[in-house]
Amino acid sequence: MSIVGGLDVHRKQITFDYVDTETGRLERGQIRPADRAHLAAWLRKRFAGGGQVEFAVEACTGWRYVVEELVGAGCVAHLADPAETAAARGRKRRAKTDRADARLERELLADGRLPECWVPPAHVVECRALLETYHELREEHTGWLQRIHAVLFRQGAPSLAGSLGAAEGRARLAEIAATQLSPVGRMQITIALQMMAAIDAHLEQLRAQIRAATHRMPAARVLAEQLYGVGPMTALALVCWLGGADRFRSSRQAVRFAGLDITVYSSDSKRSPGRLSRQGPGVLRWALYEAGKTHARAGAPDHAYYAKVKDRIDSKRAALSEARKIVRKAVHILSQLGDQALAIT
Repeated sequence: MSIVGGLDVHRKQITFDYVDTETGRLERGQIRPADRAHLAAWLRKRFAGGGQVEFAVEACTGWRYVVEELVGAGCVAHLADPAETAAARGRKRRAKTDRADARLERELLADGRLPECWVPPAHVVECRALLETYHELREEHTGWLQRIHAVLFRQGAPSLAGSLGAAEGRARLAEIAATQLSPVGRMQITIALQMMAAIDAHLEQLRAQIRAATHRMPAARVLAEQLYGVGPMTALALVCWLGGADRFRSSRQAVRFAGLDITVYSSDSKRSPGRLSRQGPGVLRWALYEAGKTHARAGAPDHAYYAKVKDRIDSKRAALSEARKIVRKAVHILSQLGDQALAIT
């Protein structure tokens, strides 16, 4: 038996489309509900007899448990790039359905045209989730801080000059809330401060876990030691998203993967201003931007270039330029390490 198929994963169901290449028998249907237990039972029932079984799955939300169950059942899992897969569909001529998506993945896999993604090891997926959680909490923390400033502005209170992280800033906020805000305004400030304190506690725990994960990855330690501005968090993000042998043909491709390349649209004499593509992992892009900003320090090795770009354009463009340099250097280091870049101790 030789099976080639495609799986279209959604929250409520998984649509399958596979064919037995020896007999030509085609099977289509759905797995409901879409969870690990029902998928494992379906795989055992259909493919317990052995043989070569290959399935393609788009790298969208939910791919992780599907790939894990496919591998656990002895199947070969192929992770497809969503954008490239959609481009391979061509111009839309009829309604797009889950069945059509699963059929397209099966056909691309059978023809050897499936645009495949790299499937990261389990510990890399866990580290990615750790970094994403930290980034989401940081954004939530910033959101509550912005709510505090919004309350002060709406009620005509003076803005805070200092940081709320310092005792002086919190004392000043307490004074303003007690004397210049309405009862509801004081309640809003109290809730915001409590939420920020709770988030701070979780962030501290996550920082400790990220430092521990970085310490277990020799490649992350190498990046932190050799690249200026790259700390434990950025080093771990670089390894998790850029590591692996033969991931990128060039450093320019890695910059594009991180979403730090400039996109340009031009037609005839019309040309729109360049902008960041912002594709790829947002956590990696955020960490690289923060690392690039460290070159604003006078003692940074590339401070002269940073200052030149800042004076000519602005500080944001200078930090992005430094972030691209970090990606190029990191890819070179990781390519030398090969598969050892993802090793853990």
